[in-house]
Amino acid sequence: MKAFGTTVEELATDVVLPAGDGPFAAVLIRTPYDRTRHRAEARGWARRGFATVVQDVRGRFASPGEWRPYGHETADGAAAVRWIRRQPWSDGRLVAVGASYAAHCALVLALDVPEDARPDAVLAAVPALGPAETAREASGVERLLSRAGWWAAHGDRPDSDENALDKALTADPGLLTHLPLTGLPERLGRRLPSWAGLWRHHDRGRLIARAAHAAVPLLAVGGHHDHFTEDTVALWHAWGGPSTRLLLGPWGHGLGSTPGPDAGPAHRVNLGDLYVRWTRRALAGELAPGRRGALGLGGADLWLPAGTEGEPRPRTPRLLHGAAFTADPGRPVRSDDLTVPTDGPPDRCLLATPPLPRPLDVVGPVSVHLRATAHTPSADWAARLVALTPEGVAERLAVGIVRREERTGRETPFTVGLGRLARRLPAGTRLRLEIAGHHFPAHARNPHTGQDPVTAHRLLASRREIDPDSALLSLPVLPSRPTPVDPAEEILR
Repeated sequence: MKAFGTTVEELATDVVLPAGDGPFAAVLIRTPYDRTRHRAEARGWARRGFATVVQDVRGRFASPGEWRPYGHETADGAAAVRWIRRQPWSDGRLVAVGASYAAHCALVLALDVPEDARPDAVLAAVPALGPAETAREASGVERLLSRAGWWAAHGDRPDSDENALDKALTADPGLLTHLPLTGLPERLGRRLPSWAGLWRHHDRGRLIARAAHAAVPLLAVGGHHDHFTEDTVALWHAWGGPSTRLLLGPWGHGLGSTPGPDAGPAHRVNLGDLYVRWTRRALAGELAPGRRGALGLGGADLWLPAGTEGEPRPRTPRLLHGAAFTADPGRPVRSDDLTVPTDGPPDRCLLATPPLPRPLDVVGPVSVHLRATAHTPSADWAARLVALTPEGVAERLAVGIVRREERTGRETPFTVGLGRLARRLPAGTRLRLEIAGHHFPAHARNPHTGQDPVTAHRLLASRREIDPDSALLSLPVLPSRPTPVDPAEEILR
């Protein structure tokens, strides 16, 4: 095995070659998170016969230039691919690999560059598809905490401080409550010129639209507890390449290193080994055509075929309290606390189901339908589904949030999507449904004035009413016990 550093179009690049004379197929990883953190991964690929190229993106760590998130990756990535294919150790075959932002770098090579610079396959894990997708939910509501954390750690700087936001919140616990949100860089004591520009991106869905024209195999990997779950599944559905595979486990953004509370022993997948085996088959053209893959069923320690979805079964939860409540952005319902206050006027509508008489396998998109009224011209409606286990433990299942602009005081029917579940709920579980006006700090507070939440200077309380008889929770339930599959067999088929 041989390793050396170089510059590709002046960007800092490490190359690790397998033992032997070659030429070899190549793996390309382009990252803003420091290429040196991938040295063990690069050696692992090289031990299995792949030349591995890891590059700091422009303006980050050892690479010169200006760091513009999502700004240079298409052109710089294409230059890296062309350089690799010119090297004597390259046999011309190349797989673009990456997780999170690095997955974006891999995907644009398949979707946005001329044919001579395209990879032969793409492995995209927990993909950050672009600034618009990362900044907002599909409904348009701003993802505040995750973006503030990312920009504080990585934005407009050549290096990273992973704990920057945590340190700032320790010094000022109310940091994210100060208005306007565009003033966050000053409160952090840092120049972040790209922070305000982030919120002006509205081109959500561009890569998904282009994915239909993809011409190479894809392996998309994600977690049901990751904030990019919907994007991962949408990418798999839209991809037009000759074969498309999906692996979605009960994991967070760190995949197997961040298992959810519903993960079991069967969900401990050796991703490195699976990636290598899939890459070999993809480059050899040995993958069967079409969409395949596996979903980890949380709470059941088994895997289902990707694409499995239950039959929608509406449930009518019973009102506990709060058919009328006040959504006060000065005292918002918090995303990081499942405790429901029992004193004072209600800040949310609270509903619950009776205990489940038998276990349920819930697989697919969850939603809640409501008829509700807001007494302000703009209103967010956050729906949070919580499992109350027979042991008395509260576990977050799903969250959804939409923004509505209606005539003040007008009752309106609407639906809130809560994302996807793949979870076995044991008998005796009660489902608690909370309907609130905020989900902070995960999401920015709607100021209820009609102003943009990012630039608003003033907050108003919003009176809300919900027709409790209209609340309908739609759960996709498998009609019978599922037949498990082996995830590696489904990915490598």
